[in-house]
Amino acid sequence: MVKKKICVLGAYSVGKTSLIQRYVKSIFSDKYHTTIGVKIDQKDIRLHSRDYRLILWDINGEDEYQHVKKNYLIGASGYFLVIDGTRRETYDVVLELKKLVDETIGDKPFLLLINKSDIMDEWEIDSILLMDMRKRNWDIMFTSAKSGMNVEEAFRKLAAKIVENE
Repeated sequence: MVKKKICVLGAYSVGKTSLIQRYVKSIFSDKYHTTIGVKIDQKDIRLHSRDYRLILWDINGEDEYQHVKKNYLIGASGYFLVIDGTRRETYDVVLELKKLVDETIGDKPFLLLINKSDIMDEWEIDSILLMDMRKRNWDIMFTSAKSGMNVEEAFRKLAAKIVENE
């Protein structure tokens, strides 16, 4: 079985842990639990007639008190950048995290997930900001850990990008 490390990055409370729990265990909880450091989960998938074990690194949210440690990124085959659609400032955090990842592990496959798509009426991410994201040629998906919208698809898509990148 081929193992692939995937890091999940973003500001605090964007839904990183919830996305992983939805994907790995098909569960969602409204209770917020701060991730301290890193929490590691795994899921086995079959892709292109091969078995893969995705090692999912749920890395603490970036804020003024906690910063992503570069050594958490080393060895990653790919990563997710996660934005909370209801908080515009989480996009600014992702821009900084993208720079950190590029400096630390170079050009790796990634997806930008705009989470909390089940409550788009509360979004602060507007069409101008979306246009800025698209100008960067980032692969963007809209997700909801709560409803499960596009969660499975996002993980499978990133896994496929990683395999194609080999």
